[in-house]
Amino acid sequence: MGSVVISLDAELGWGFHDLTDPPSERVESGRRGWNVMLELLEEFDVPATWAVVGHLMLESCDGTHADHPAPPGWFDRERGEWRDREDLRFGSDLVTDILEADVDHEFASHSFSHVLFGRPETDRQLAVAELERSTEIAAAWDQTVDSFIYPRNDVGHRDVLADYGVSAYRGKSPTRDGVRGVFDSTVRDHSMVVEPEIDEYGLVNVPASMFLFGFEGPARTVAESIWTDPMLELARRGIDDAVRSDGIFHMWLHPNNLTTERDDRRMRAILAYIERRRSETDLTVETMCDVAKRVTQSRGVDGTESGVDAQARASWN
Repeated sequence: MGSVVISLDAELGWGFHDLTDPPSERVESGRRGWNVMLELLEEFDVPATWAVVGHLMLESCDGTHADHPAPPGWFDRERGEWRDREDLRFGSDLVTDILEADVDHEFASHSFSHVLFGRPETDRQLAVAELERSTEIAAAWDQTVDSFIYPRNDVGHRDVLADYGVSAYRGKSPTRDGVRGVFDSTVRDHSMVVEPEIDEYGLVNVPASMFLFGFEGPARTVAESIWTDPMLELARRGIDDAVRSDGIFHMWLHPNNLTTERDDRRMRAILAYIERRRSETDLTVETMCDVAKRVTQSRGVDGTESGVDAQARASWN
């Protein structure tokens, strides 16, 4: 049985606050894209993993964060340029929309303030502070954090995730993004189907297959004028590969990637294709938490296959 996973890095301004010159179009598209994605996922009955930056769930904040061991200047933009931009710093209304949706989305964490966990300057104390604050805020909302998506996919401090009860994270993709990914898939015929694995900390790594907005700008315009939307073509290919191989195809994006109606059409077409293939095959849609539960239930604590799982695999071969 093949499956599709969609995960979203839900961050509003926090995805850009540390950049010297953040891309204004994407910064301003966060709320728009968030609402569009919720509507599309509802229309096609597709549950997704929404990884939310914890700070968005606060009602207010003076930007001080005195007890947070962040690097100097980490919250400068919140205290300065974005002091009056509550629409970029807070999003409790949007988080409520996820939790109250008719579709059974997964609430996940994208850290508290979008700290990059794999950087040398992110020590264990900072990683702990990010997880502790995120889980505290989630608990205040009667939510648990089962899945974690690393900001900018910068993996690090997995032991801290395990200490705070996280069961899954999105690992790095085995294939390349953008033009190189299109080349690998279409010319080299590389599969984008991924295999989840239990790591040494007991966490389930659910690797990304494909970033849905890795082929943009003039290259996308040219490709669409002479062929088709490359990302849509790759998504269809990945979904079909999952069906054929009984594997997992894991797509991801940021809500702020949806800056225009052209981006909306891409996502609508992908979701429509999922709907079509679900009606034709046994394809399912899972969240990262669903995958983690399935993997851990089918394998022993040490990550080896259970007897039932081994017998099933032997029957496939």
